[in-house]
Amino acid sequence: MKAIVCTALACALGSAHAAQVAMEDQSQLKVPPASQAPVFMPPAQSELPDNAFGKMVRDGYALFVDTQRLAPAYVGNGMKCSNCHLDQGRMAHSAPLWGAYPMYPAYRKKNDKVNTYAERIQGCFQFSMNGKAPAADSHEISVLSVYSYWLASKAQIGVEPPGRGYPDVAQPAGGYDIARGKQVYQQQCALCHGADGEGQKVADDYVMPPLWGKDSYNWGAGMHRINTAASFIKYNMPLGKPGSLSDQQAWDVAAYINKHERPQDPRLVEGSVEKTRLKFHANDGVNLYGQTVEGVLVGQGTGK
Repeated sequence: MKAIVCTALACALGSAHAAQVAMEDQSQLKVPPASQAPVFMPPAQSELPDNAFGKMVRDGYALFVDTQRLAPAYVGNGMKCSNCHLDQGRMAHSAPLWGAYPMYPAYRKKNDKVNTYAERIQGCFQFSMNGKAPAADSHEISVLSVYSYWLASKAQIGVEPPGRGYPDVAQPAGGYDIARGKQVYQQQCALCHGADGEGQKVADDYVMPPLWGKDSYNWGAGMHRINTAASFIKYNMPLGKPGSLSDQQAWDVAAYINKHERPQDPRLVEGSVEKTRLKFHANDGVNLYGQTVEGVLVGQGTGK
């Protein structure tokens, strides 16, 4: 579902033809498989200068890997940035920051507007971390933006690099099966994420993220889409064994995970799951929000 990007020249001219050109939706962007091209290598920490810029990069790194503890006012669950962007945001095919930063500003269908990179980060706080968006000029957004810029500092601006995002994993011909997904979860995922998706803690800090329940991502997060979760799982999980699951297993276990309750979509329309489904979820990939699964309405939220 690639759309044609409106060029700067066409947009500036404001021609009737340009007005009809659909802008690219960054939230659903598909990227090439790992085998097609070598991926970008971000700079090493040893290359950081010992000055004010280097300090901001290090501050951004610290916040990225320890978000809940360092930004408690903005995080409402047990997640941190590095749960979805592995290897401190450096790993190809795990939505690396070096693949995201050069592609913004960009139109996103999710909120039907051109988003700055700061707004993209704000959305992660609101949805993936079920919290509150820091101000665009806040310390939190500033240091995360500087960290992202540094990782992408040797990349081309506006050129989609191999390894960006999560590579698309097409839905199997037979669809997905939640019962099979439960078996995959028990065999491949429960050791780290818990039998009930509760994650693992050391003292009060999560060392393995919860996959559902009150401390997981909410119903507005991109990972609630079965297709997005399947892509992340296929290329990154189980930890240390990426690519070991088949496409079918990735889709099945993604469906099993995302049939469980989690915090409500913060965009809830008039307290109605059905109105929220129609406005935000009906055309948002493959998801179970607002559907009845095993006799239960999915999307009622956990109350947090």
